[in-house]
Amino acid sequence: MLYPKVVVARGKKVLEFKVRDGKLTGDLGLEDLRKALLGPSGNLRAPTLRVGKTLYVGFDEGMYEALLG
Repeated sequence: MLYPKVVVARGKKVLEFKVRDGKLTGDLGLEDLRKALLGPSGNLRAPTLRVGKTLYVGFDEGMYEALLG
């Protein structure tokens, strides 16, 4: 199951993937999502946090500040 929204912090970039009807919308594809979610060992990157219907992966201080309000 894909979440309706997946936010991935990778380095200084924060990527946002949106899913509608089980398919990614926008310019980024499934391969981009896979590369963003997985670390060099092939495991899911940490930290990973689910808030409601949004999945947050990776660490970016600004992303978590905005999340915590």
